[in-house]
Formats: sequence, C-alpha cells, structure tokens
Amino acid sequence: MNKMTLALASAASLALTACGGEAEEPMADDTAMADQMANDTAETGTIVEVAQGDSQFSTLVSAVTAAGLGETLSGEGPFTVFAPTNDAFGKIPEATLTELTTNDTETLGNILQYHVVEGNVDAATLTQAITDAGDAGYTINTVGGGTLTANLVDGNVVLTDAAGGASTVTATDVAASNGVIHVIDTVLMPQ
Repeated sequence: MNKMTLALASAASLALTACGGEAEEPMADDTAMADQMANDTAETGTIVEVAQGDSQFSTLVSAVTAAGLGETLSGEGPFTVFAPTNDAFGKIPEATLTELTTNDTETLGNILQYHVVEGNVDAATLTQAITDAGDAGYTINTVGGGTLTANLVDGNVVLTDAAGGASTVTATDVAASNGVIHVIDTVLMPQ
C-alpha cells in the first residue's frame, strides 16, 4: 500500500471519527482517482506541477495559465488549494468558461484565488477545526480576500461559498513541495 493511499485512508478515518460516523467503503471513482494521484505525485513537485501531472486537472491548469497565476502557485508557499476537477469545471456553462479564460481573466483570477488558502492545512487539521467550530461551521479565509465555510456533512468536508454553492472534498492531502491539494467536485464562486 503506498503512502498516498495510507494518507487518504487516515484522513477519511479522522474525518469519520470526528463526526462519530461509521466508515463507508470508498466509491470506485474516488479510489481510482486517489491511486492515480498517488502515482502521479511519486516525485512531488509544486502545486502546479502536481496538477499538470494529473489529467483530471487539465481545465484547472489551463485556467491557472490563462489567469497568469502559474508562477504564484509555483512559488514558495505554502499554500492549500481546493482544486476543482475537470468535471467540476464542466458544471459551468461552456460559454461562461470560454469567456473567463479568454476575455475576463481578471474575474477568472479572482475565482481561482478563492480556492487558495495560505499555509499547509492538511485534512486532519481542517477536520479538527470544523469540529471545534460546531454547527456554524469553520470559516476559511482565502488569498483572494473572501471566505468559505467548511462543515462536515455525512462524514465529508463540504465547503460553502459566498454565493451559497456547495462543494464536497473528494480526495485529501495530495502533497506538493509548496503545500497541499484537496480535490473538490464543484468550482467555488466568490460572489
């Protein structure tokens, strides 16, 4: 069993323990994604390099490039990134996504910065902060200046954005040399 699988299993166990719930079997897609990410990150690079090495993040990598944030996210950090998959970006109308990546890169940059937190916040730390915060949820300040609210829902970390949208963390603690990536299933919107 490789280190990534152990890390994911540990994080899931901690999250479920904090909620007092029983462990559920991981979904096949989540297990496959975690295994693929573990293989892709055997030699850990920066957050950008890790994302470039995983085909599930090709839209994110293109968006980071279009917004001119590649150099920043390759910097010293550390950063915690809630990284939307291609399927998460697929929930945005294609015309809107095209507009953001070609003509409105400033707004795109603001959206992407809303997914980044200063520091290296692993799943265990986040889960504990949510538990300590209680029913109101844990407030996360992003580098873009906005806030997210994190709650535990049925043993999963769910992030609520400023627009009221929710995104579930589907994989955690993907290591990078300048931080950590947590995979999410929906793009978060600052407003």
